[in-house]
Amino acid sequence: VNSAKFQTMAPQSRPPSRMAPLGMLLGLLMAFCFTFCLSRQNQEFALTNPEKSSTKETEKTETKAEEELNTEVLEVFHPTHEWQALGPGQAVPAGSHVRVNLQTGAREVKLQYEDKFRNNLRGSKKGKRLDVNTNTYTSQDLKNALAKFKEGAEVESSKEDKARQAEVKRLFRPIEELKKDFDELNVVIETDMQIMVRLINKFNSSTSSLEEKIAALFDLEYYVHQMDNARDLLSFGGLQVVINGLNSTEPLVKEYAAFVLGAAFSSNPRVQVEAVEGGALQKLLVILATEQPLTAKKKVLFALCSLLRHFPYAQQQFLKLGGLQVLRSLVQEKGTEVLAVRVVTLLYDLVTEKMFAEEEAELTQDTSPEKLQQYRQVHLLPGLREQGWCEITAHLLALPGHDAREKVLQTLGALLATCRDHYRRDPSLGRTLASLQAEYEALASLELQDGEDEGYFRDLLGSVKSLLKELR
Repeated sequence: VNSAKFQTMAPQSRPPSRMAPLGMLLGLLMAFCFTFCLSRQNQEFALTNPEKSSTKETEKTETKAEEELNTEVLEVFHPTHEWQALGPGQAVPAGSHVRVNLQTGAREVKLQYEDKFRNNLRGSKKGKRLDVNTNTYTSQDLKNALAKFKEGAEVESSKEDKARQAEVKRLFRPIEELKKDFDELNVVIETDMQIMVRLINKFNSSTSSLEEKIAALFDLEYYVHQMDNARDLLSFGGLQVVINGLNSTEPLVKEYAAFVLGAAFSSNPRVQVEAVEGGALQKLLVILATEQPLTAKKKVLFALCSLLRHFPYAQQQFLKLGGLQVLRSLVQEKGTEVLAVRVVTLLYDLVTEKMFAEEEAELTQDTSPEKLQQYRQVHLLPGLREQGWCEITAHLLALPGHDAREKVLQTLGALLATCRDHYRRDPSLGRTLASLQAEYEALASLELQDGEDEGYFRDLLGSVKSLLKELR
């Protein structure tokens, strides 16, 4: 019966073409149910971007690691001069050289400079713990330190510095206190002009003592060394007051007045002109021609030299007033060897000064400059020949002292063209030159032994030989 029923139902089953859509619908329904169940179990997985979730987790991990690193005390790694791998959780001393090995990916470290970081490692033992935040500085700390440096903040002084500062404070007073004291004393700061006026008034006052007058002249000499001050002295009439001081009966007043004039005349043409017109040249020659102390004549000769140098008009007046005769008498006096050397030096300067002016005119091809015309009116060499200076300079070569001989040799060479005949007829001059040649040859050989290729005595020997050659 069952088989009969089976056979009877088989023919009634649905065809395959109608079962296929039904299976696909059933499959879609099962997939939807499975997806719905998973989404209900893990909603976060279904609604979160995987990339953003991974980034957030990495940032959280790094933040925790940094927080742990800021408070964690790390183990100190002791580098050497060779590269060594740096383990995790290890700190290195400041200044070490750290790199990443691109082949292994490991960090390596070594010392950079032994001398610089030796103290950082000295005393440290392996395994010692180090707080990495102990010796670090923030950017704000560096800015503050730089600001203090710019403001001039100083490091705390040592004991020696403090002691020195205390000593300075004890010896010197602050400028504010000094200003206050000056104000209380009514002290007024004077200009150089005001000081010179006050000194001239003191010197010219009839109530001033001799000591006060000498002190005024001594102080005045300091100021007139400056050209502007010397011209200011001329402007208010102080120069003529000092010139008149040469007429004083006191030798000290003459001496210090000449001292002031010599300082004021030096390389100051305007003052030189006014001095000649004020009669300074005559007064100076009178003092040299009369009996005066040697110290006074030294200062007067100094003033005369300052007045004549580089001033051809004064040189003309000097010759007209018989200046060469005055100097000849001065040189021939006993005990005036020092003055004789200065006189010879003055004559040498005057002769060479005129020669240089003529040579300069020839080089520039200017035959009529005013300066050259003035020098051509100074007939110095004929006057020296007439006044017997050829013989006087030759006899001065016997003066003791190498410096004096050097000055005389220079003057003999400058006067050679004018005095050649006199020199050749003077047998004592030839003997003196031969004696000096032997003396300076010995001294020059000693200089060569000492390794001096260009010595002082070799120059003197050359001057002596040159004169001997010209006189033969």
